[in-house]
Amino acid sequence: MTALQSPPKPAGTTDPSPSPRRGRRRATALAPRDKLVLGLMLGIPSLVHLVLVWVPAMGSIALSFSSWDGIGGFEDIEWVGFQNYVDIFTRYPRFWPAVQHNLIWLLFLIVVPTVAGLLLAVLLDRQLRFGRLYQSALYLPMVLSLALVGFIWQLIYQPEQGLLNNVLGTASTDPVNWLGDPDINLYAVLVAAGWRHTGYIMLLYLAGLKAVDPALKEAAALDGANARQTFFQVTFPVLKPVNVVVLVVTVIEGLRAFDIVYVINKGRNGLELLSVLVTDNIIGESSRIGWGSALAVILLLISLGFIITYLFQVFREEERA
Repeated sequence: MTALQSPPKPAGTTDPSPSPRRGRRRATALAPRDKLVLGLMLGIPSLVHLVLVWVPAMGSIALSFSSWDGIGGFEDIEWVGFQNYVDIFTRYPRFWPAVQHNLIWLLFLIVVPTVAGLLLAVLLDRQLRFGRLYQSALYLPMVLSLALVGFIWQLIYQPEQGLLNNVLGTASTDPVNWLGDPDINLYAVLVAAGWRHTGYIMLLYLAGLKAVDPALKEAAALDGANARQTFFQVTFPVLKPVNVVVLVVTVIEGLRAFDIVYVINKGRNGLELLSVLVTDNIIGESSRIGWGSALAVILLLISLGFIITYLFQVFREEERA
């Protein structure tokens, strides 16, 4: 018994049944209500971000070319061009020490907490006993604000009753004024900031290590590579996206540092930072909106310089590959 066959179609006719591609297009088409919901979900946060971030940023850039004390309306603004930038670079004695301190802060965070966080992530990735407990304890300082971290380390660094001097045995004989000596207070504060930042870097690298394909490590072991060779030649190159995130986060964290030094001594006596100068000029006694805005623009350009340069190199290497 033969199967029934449909009669041949006349020439010039098309199949009225929808194609699979057309069916998929109809299936993915959004209803008007879904478009409205999606538009609200994307539009409202974008509008809030535009109003609260980009508009003030553009306003700060514009005000950096002005001389204004913040009193009166916009008609009282005196436009001075690049004079604020010239005065900051040539006549402001606190500017260059603040730049130096910011660069020291940034280099310290890139080297010490990043290496420590990577080392801790590698150790925790080996499924240690009580690994979850260690991970939570190491990440706990990141939950605290930098202001609270400053208060905690002030107790540690106190000359007579502080923990550090008592451990070193110098509390009663020759106490070290860790936060009052301008020659060492910056590095003492960097230890506190690095203590907080290490847990965050550890978590980023730990997430990256969990995403590495185990087959790559097995293949390296079959080729005779030891643990060190496997990490530096197989695992670490795979972590390049995580390295980009770590660098960007560290640059932002290093250049926006403000809370901890302001809590300790309002960013003076060896703890001058660019963020403190911005605050002092905008809401301080001098109330020089133009100078403070110019300092904020300089801080923004330094941040973008680090981030854009590194991202450009990373993307160029990916294109070559």
